[in-house]
Amino acid sequence: MTALSSTQRTVEVAESVEVLLRGVERREPLQTADSLSGSRFERVVIGGAPLIVKYLSLDDDWIMRATGDLGRRQLTLLSSGVLDALPGCIDHAIVGCAPFITSRGHQGMALLMRDVSAALVPSGNEPIARDLHRGFIDHMASLHAHYWGFRDEHGLFPLAHHFVVLTPMMAALEAEFPHGDPVPPAVADGWRQLGERYPALARRLVELANDPWPLVTALRAGPQTLVHGDWKLGNLGSDGSRTILLDWDRTGEGPALLDLAWYLAVNCDRLPETKEDTIAAYRAALEAAGIAADAWWDAQLAAALAGAFLQLGWSKTGDATEFAWWSERLAAWQP
Repeated sequence: MTALSSTQRTVEVAESVEVLLRGVERREPLQTADSLSGSRFERVVIGGAPLIVKYLSLDDDWIMRATGDLGRRQLTLLSSGVLDALPGCIDHAIVGCAPFITSRGHQGMALLMRDVSAALVPSGNEPIARDLHRGFIDHMASLHAHYWGFRDEHGLFPLAHHFVVLTPMMAALEAEFPHGDPVPPAVADGWRQLGERYPALARRLVELANDPWPLVTALRAGPQTLVHGDWKLGNLGSDGSRTILLDWDRTGEGPALLDLAWYLAVNCDRLPETKEDTIAAYRAALEAAGIAADAWWDAQLAAALAGAFLQLGWSKTGDATEFAWWSERLAAWQP
């Protein structure tokens, strides 16, 4: 297979991994620091071009297990043509994909991507540059505005599933059949500490985790668009004019502020400005793209921030200031 250039939008859907990797000149296993799902990676060379292969299956990927992905959700997305219409400021770096069957008989898929590692945000604990951060926010708004009014007719990632990934139930289920992934035990320990330090608040979050439908209903009440679902810095980079955005495994129909709230929650340690300033910058960018942020804004922002706290509150108990900010947002949300 010949690698596509970075300006081409169509993703080739090959009939098999063998066809996808036809003409491979070299391949070797790859360890990636920012991948926490358990998926396997390879570095390959095809036609002289360096590429990355990501293998996704229930055997390896706890996120797929937690979200009920039987192995082909990203294949559905890439086959649908939805991402062919991405605005020019977003680069998903995907060249092609192909299905496969695992040794355990499960469905899986392989993603072939350009090697964009040099352009990704370096790992670390320091705040990222403000211009880079604002570029991500501007391009997030552009993506949402571009797909404003999107309706999922393909069976993409369901909105409700965003709120089952990082729950006590997920951790308990993974503990029954441990795979060695570090995240589920960390989630279990985080929820335990949450219950010990903030018992009343923990009870409310557990209730919401067990029944997220009031949250989902509130988020569905406003305008919908195409949401990526995981704007963490480990998935982000820049080539100067475009944002590189990887890992489209949680992509589907949803409210725009779902992406913004997750960005604020998951990247909290590295934000170069306050959350309030980031929210204001996103709103300004969305309005500059032609979307009126008026009657729906306050209600959806409140619900989205409450949802992000449900997802990641367990990880914030060690920072009193951070935890208090999110606790106030949960208290302010009224179903």
